Amino acid sequence: MRFHADLHIHSKYARACSRDSDLEHLTWWARRKGVALMGTGDFTHPTWFEHLRENLVPAEPGLFRLREEIDLEALGPPPAGVAPGQVRFMLSTEISTIYRRGERTRKIHHLVYMPGFDEAAAFNARLDRIGNLSADGRPILGMDSRALLEVTLSSGDGAYLVPAHVWTPWFGVFGSKSGFDTIEECYGELSEHIFALETGLSSDPAMNWRVSALDRYRLVSHSDAHSPPMVGRETTVFETDLDYFAVLRALQTGTGYAGTTEFFPEEGKYHLDGHRGCDIRTNPEETRGRDGICPVCGKPLTVGVLSRVRDLADRPDGFRPEGVAGFRSLVPLPEIVGEILDVGSKSKKVLKEVDRLTAALGPELRILEDVPVGDIAAHSPPLAKAVERLRRGEVIREPGYDGTYGVIRLFEPGELERANEETTPTLF
Repeated sequence: MRFHADLHIHSKYARACSRDSDLEHLTWWARRKGVALMGTGDFTHPTWFEHLRENLVPAEPGLFRLREEIDLEALGPPPAGVAPGQVRFMLSTEISTIYRRGERTRKIHHLVYMPGFDEAAAFNARLDRIGNLSADGRPILGMDSRALLEVTLSSGDGAYLVPAHVWTPWFGVFGSKSGFDTIEECYGELSEHIFALETGLSSDPAMNWRVSALDRYRLVSHSDAHSPPMVGRETTVFETDLDYFAVLRALQTGTGYAGTTEFFPEEGKYHLDGHRGCDIRTNPEETRGRDGICPVCGKPLTVGVLSRVRDLADRPDGFRPEGVAGFRSLVPLPEIVGEILDVGSKSKKVLKEVDRLTAALGPELRILEDVPVGDIAAHSPPLAKAVERLRRGEVIREPGYDGTYGVIRLFEPGELERANEETTPTLF
């Protein structure tokens, strides 16, 4: 079967995360978005771990589902065409490691996956001797990345590690602030056990294809959701059985790995270089021309993902390795509807309209990728126009930098107002 997976999310026990980041809300939003397989996030946190054990029951090999007595309909109706009980979970967590190596402080984030609670418990017991797992759903540990990989592999058959958002300046394995130039530098002789890399919101596969050293890795994308509505903003697509070990084999071999759905990388908050506090945004050429120094405050600029990719690239822009899986760049449906209605994407007006659209047309990802434009037009002509442009990649891009999200728009300023005046008095 073909399905979307979002295997990097957080619970309500992680810092700066929504109180609604519980299993019920995560499941409901996964159904709304069209995500069949979710990470649990944060299984290292003792309270969340016990909650997972109490409220998840075994499903397919290595996967879990909510107990049937939990009522999701109280949160709202599912989108059209989605039956209850379709969402599965696999045990996942994110670990932040901070340590000294090569006369530099390294701050690297990692995603860790376990096929069962016994393996996860063994992993947690090892880490509990190193740091305080109850302080944060994403624990910060003073251990080397290689040591974390070793602990992961020793926790049981099927346990694996994926470097998280690898280009992020502050916490990515290739990040400009504290990263490395190669996977081998970071993980040493155990690097052969790394077979997938999470590209992060500020890069896409096309950017990564410029670095030949990454050809042997599957490039995965996930939401890193800190609240349930953010689920599915990036996903990895599989054509396998819904099975932990089938997903693992797809990542190891490429068979059954069908690519990703992505942000436009310019929307990510570290795409370009700059200084948020000084309102300075620069492209790689401008950064080099200024020797990496902010023209306002005289301090080093935060070097973003595009610059870092160019530093390590040994291929021209636009190069595509033979046989690699593809990807689709999307804009979340609430952002599109917010642009059409000229209100914020989290407003009640947008939520109500998205409720109406998904009830009629199905989950968000299906609307953005597959529903015929004519069917969308029957419910919202401007959304149909937006989706048509989105599928062609015809978007207006304002890149993010230094922790500030970029903006992707589908319409020119004033275009919707002019079209509305020429047709009907309301957009919907």
